[in-house]
Amino acid sequence: MPMRRRPLLAGLLALPAAARAEDYPSRAVTMVVAFPPGGQGDVVARPVAAGLERLWKQPVPVVNRAGASGELGYAAVARAAPDGTTLLMGLSSLAVIPAAARLFGRTPAYEIDQLVPVALLTADPTFLAVPAAAPWRDLGEFLADARARPGQIAYSSSGNYGALHLPMAMLTTAAGVQLLHVPFQGGGPAMTAILAGQVQALASGPGPLTPHVKSGALRVLASWGRRRIPGFESVPTLLESGFPDAEFYIWAGVFAPAGTPAPVLEKLRASLAATAAEPEVQKALAASGNALDYRDGAAFQTFFAEDTARLLAAVARIGKVE
Repeated sequence: MPMRRRPLLAGLLALPAAARAEDYPSRAVTMVVAFPPGGQGDVVARPVAAGLERLWKQPVPVVNRAGASGELGYAAVARAAPDGTTLLMGLSSLAVIPAAARLFGRTPAYEIDQLVPVALLTADPTFLAVPAAAPWRDLGEFLADARARPGQIAYSSSGNYGALHLPMAMLTTAAGVQLLHVPFQGGGPAMTAILAGQVQALASGPGPLTPHVKSGALRVLASWGRRRIPGFESVPTLLESGFPDAEFYIWAGVFAPAGTPAPVLEKLRASLAATAAEPEVQKALAASGNALDYRDGAAFQTFFAEDTARLLAAVARIGKVE
């Protein structure tokens, strides 16, 4: 008798999740950014959260939980209740942080399978930027000076193995040069450091860089992309400059805790697709220098898997970074 009732019981237990999904969200949904304001995750999260608020008629506060190269914020969402009320605007570093922890014999604060990819919003190549007043007019001059003065050219980042550190480590490893790494808690403080003259170089996505390039404060020397992109046609890629392993994209995508009910995930994807199509959101992203590259479902899963494989191979090549 109990055996015959189990399928019915399972079905009854599944009903509340499906029913809740129909009304989702019925309360505020928090979007966590694992870095301080001003970085790539933040500039993408805010217009997307605002678009979701308009669609859902519910608050979608953006919460900056910075620390440990993004590990604290990532782990907080990985441990959150899988009910759709806590989301993550994750960056490229998401897959790297657990691998970096294992390099040092440390138990990772989270694993990537604790998070489910929901939708990709942007996927921009990273750029190498220097102050406009710097003496280097191109990548060749920059690397030549770095070889002549090992460890004397400083660059800022969002922390060890973060989305602004890993591409620079890929370049220095490939080019055989030594730079001085100055880590900060996020892309916003890292940008402030180069603008204040505290460091002489920075790897960053086009979003945070664009206003400062337009103002004449920064100059872009190279890109970690596969091809040159509109708006930066004169900027060569590192691939065409002779560094085949130097390819890196600072992407931003929404993740949910693993175990979030499938109906909730489907509604999330539909809501994010509608938000990404909203002219106001597209205009806000474009104004911050970000090109919309919306993908969800299998397309985002494939992108995430391929990017993760490329980044983990880069971490293995680079090894320990103290």
